[in-house]
Amino acid sequence: MGTTDGELMERARVLGLDARLRTPPNPWVGCVIVSGGEIVGEGATRPPGGPHAEVEALVAAGARARGATAYLTLEPCAHHGRTPPCADALIDAGIRRVVTAIEDPDPAVAGAGHARLRAGGIEVVVGVEATGVAEDLAPYLHQRRTGRAFCLCKTAMSLDGRTAAADGSSQWITGPEARADGHRLRAESQAVVVGPLTARHDRPSLTARDLEPAPPRQPLRVLLDAAGHVEVAGPLFDPRLAPTLVVTTGASPVAAREAWATAGVDVVVVGSGPRGRGVDLVATLELLATERGVLQAMVEGGGRLHGALVAEGLVDRLVAYVAPVILGEQGLAVFGFDGPATLADAQRWQVTDCTRLGQDVRLTFDPMPTGDA
Repeated sequence: MGTTDGELMERARVLGLDARLRTPPNPWVGCVIVSGGEIVGEGATRPPGGPHAEVEALVAAGARARGATAYLTLEPCAHHGRTPPCADALIDAGIRRVVTAIEDPDPAVAGAGHARLRAGGIEVVVGVEATGVAEDLAPYLHQRRTGRAFCLCKTAMSLDGRTAAADGSSQWITGPEARADGHRLRAESQAVVVGPLTARHDRPSLTARDLEPAPPRQPLRVLLDAAGHVEVAGPLFDPRLAPTLVVTTGASPVAAREAWATAGVDVVVVGSGPRGRGVDLVATLELLATERGVLQAMVEGGGRLHGALVAEGLVDRLVAYVAPVILGEQGLAVFGFDGPATLADAQRWQVTDCTRLGQDVRLTFDPMPTGDA
């Protein structure tokens, strides 16, 4: 293990990422405490209500924390929530220096943790490995800054951008390695979202399966059905697998809403989307964030839902599993929406990752930063 601030922050990053599946709606934070060039304590955030990373590391360090340096991937909290302020715990333990990667944008923190540390006589350094940690915590940071769940659209497609053949068959376009990676993305998300066509045609379970170790909990399954077309049938409505939420509009029949509720499914009514189509997607992402504690919502819909999200500029990340197969122009397109009239008006994306998985390729895209197109 290295001894520079950057190398020790990298160790804290590893600890934080290892805790990603268990901490939401809290961020996955790692902490390393170093004294005399030696790591004397490490910690990562426990599930909600449990100790934060700083407290775990302080307990491990014991008396050796006095005069030591603490490396944190995120600014420590300074408010009383389910647990006492971590900034106070660092001060009380006699930590001499705190190195953090980024400030916490949560309004309850937002610089207050760093200020409390400085007021307590601790030297504070901010910005070490900031870019990498910001990527690690992208869903959390986005949710706190915008009030919306981070929207990750996932699709499996052919070389010519088709998600299914002309007859609608799509199982399976990609191979087992790509499908396993898709289950990893589900486990890392707090909600998995589909539209009515996918729900009726594929009858999906939307659970994270075949993972080692098994995820500590299943994501919330979310069905967007503005008109109430999806009947109560199939694994999506089996509460033994995972909870399900239906987001609908006032246009859906009361009988449909009652049937969903009788099946043990939560039902929320929102407004309609642009031009009266579908559900209000902004409101949906907001309610998932504020009412359900969702940091990342993974959308596995068809072309219409993906197209609507892209058209409204709501996609924060696109993950495409591309298979070496060609389906032709009669196949179903990845994005079903009225695109721009000219190339100059097209949305531009940046490739952030390209990974081979068996015979398939996983491509990850983020929106192009404003001004870089």
